[in-house]
Amino acid sequence: MEIEAIVSFILLGCALLSFFLEKCSVDITALALLAVILLISCFGIFSSWPNYLQVLQVFSSEAPLTIAAMFVISAALNRCRVIEQISKLLGFFCKFGYTKFMLILLCLVALISAFVNNTPVVVVLLPVIFTLSRQLGVSSSKLLIPVSYASIFGGCCTLVGTSTNILANGIITSTEVYPNLEPIGMFELSKLGLPLLLISLGFLTLFARRLLPEREGLTNILSDIEQKQFLTEAVVLKSSPLVGRIAFESDIAKMSGTRILDIIRHGNSLGNEANTTKLIAGDKLILSCKPQGIIETKEIDGLSLVDETKFGLEQISTEESMMVEAVIGPSSPLISKTITEANFRSRYNLGILALHRKGKNLNSQLEQIRLQASDTILLMGTKHDIQKLRDSEETILLDQVMVPMENFRNKAPLALGVLAMVIFTATLGWLPISVASLLGVALLFLTGCIKPREAYDSVEWNILVLIYGMLALGMVLEYSGASHMIALSVGEITGGVLDGPTQVIATLVVLYLITSILTELLSNAATIVIMAPISLEIANQLGLSSMDARAFLLTTCVAASASFITPIGYQTNTFVYSVGGYKFSDFAKIGIFLNLIYFTGTILLVCFYWEFLS
Repeated sequence: MEIEAIVSFILLGCALLSFFLEKCSVDITALALLAVILLISCFGIFSSWPNYLQVLQVFSSEAPLTIAAMFVISAALNRCRVIEQISKLLGFFCKFGYTKFMLILLCLVALISAFVNNTPVVVVLLPVIFTLSRQLGVSSSKLLIPVSYASIFGGCCTLVGTSTNILANGIITSTEVYPNLEPIGMFELSKLGLPLLLISLGFLTLFARRLLPEREGLTNILSDIEQKQFLTEAVVLKSSPLVGRIAFESDIAKMSGTRILDIIRHGNSLGNEANTTKLIAGDKLILSCKPQGIIETKEIDGLSLVDETKFGLEQISTEESMMVEAVIGPSSPLISKTITEANFRSRYNLGILALHRKGKNLNSQLEQIRLQASDTILLMGTKHDIQKLRDSEETILLDQVMVPMENFRNKAPLALGVLAMVIFTATLGWLPISVASLLGVALLFLTGCIKPREAYDSVEWNILVLIYGMLALGMVLEYSGASHMIALSVGEITGGVLDGPTQVIATLVVLYLITSILTELLSNAATIVIMAPISLEIANQLGLSSMDARAFLLTTCVAASASFITPIGYQTNTFVYSVGGYKFSDFAKIGIFLNLIYFTGTILLVCFYWEFLS
């Protein structure tokens, strides 16, 4: 084995290990990988290694640009309330009962996700689902996972349904193994995705209710010990060493079992000024305490508890204040900020009582926790203050649907028209999908459907960084011969006992399984960038024509998107994982059946369409 190939495999192994361990974000891993590859390229150590100018050519790939454009188009549809208006129709179907409603809901989600980025579809539907689940008399956990899965089903049916397919299409245009391979058509994947969608929707409709758990929102999933909190008042005495100090910087704020909710002075709440105002004698501190926190508070010199009445978190809400659950969206400006840096109290006069992340409830030292996408936070404040937060769109409030913005909703036909134009021109082959999508973005700007700043904010740059890093890795694997070696190994495994059509089918099975395993552990974007070139290399090793090689590529596309067993393989799964209060195993219980459906169905359909069985 050449040293170049060895180094390539080491880089691949390090990337996979980093993705799996989640010690740092996937985009940081990809960026570090790109930097290492460029560094090696600059020194010219290896002969079978791309130079740094060739590596930089990954930034000329049309696929990431197309994905960014589709993010913007999806954001414009969301801003113009297109998805929201469609989702409002769902309330009418609640009267049909859970099973019929489930089928209608999943069909709608799949249809929208076939043409719109999956994540905003699920994000917009979250408040709707929480409201409708109460009307149906079922837990929202009976709906959230199916909605995420339905968005994946729909994404597998068209070229623009998911970034996976767009990336695969970009790889086609740059491959040297099959230089004359035609780009993927807009609805070419439908011959695989549509039958699989129909079967999977039927399965979810019939069995989801039995297989999915009963899970509650954050206020209900706190453990008994965590639920037993005190809402109490403590008075600052004249002789207190706390006088002249800022409460949120004192020892009180550092106690693990106590949180300062507000400061009352002369009968009035300090509200936004509480963060910076120095305490005086007679100030009342409104505290939320665990039992241990009550004991610790009593021991503070110069502080007297005036009310030790027990209140559960559900009882904190009064006529003046209320609690609400909110989710950090995938494009929220709050991501990577601590709660202190987010400055909820100063900007919205809201207190954060607890935070839920990936099955865990975090309610100690919240100020130091950095927020992540899909975090669910429990907020307390007045109705007016909560409305201010809703209007800011920094979070997704789960108590009700966001207030429509009439001026943008009137532009919904324009936004839909732009999307139709992109699909129409790309389907007929009048324009490449990259050109059509960029033209669509320009039209959205010109028609006022979205502002440039909002467009830039809508792009998930971490995904683009991930893609560029993995494209560089894919280039290195190809130049070093590592991809060829992987393809040769797969061919030797299947060719050792089989030949002819049976070897082709067996190779398809192995290719699907490898891709499926990777996408459950990594992201779908990283998986397709690694596996798409390898799939074409495998087809070439088998001596297949460009038409038959196409079957291998499309199989890889489906396998890379069909991530159902874990919550980390697909972004929408990760999002509902936290919001729905699910456990890791909840996805496996139902996802394993869907993985079997997609695996068996894809292999059979590919063999049928390409006549591999004849």
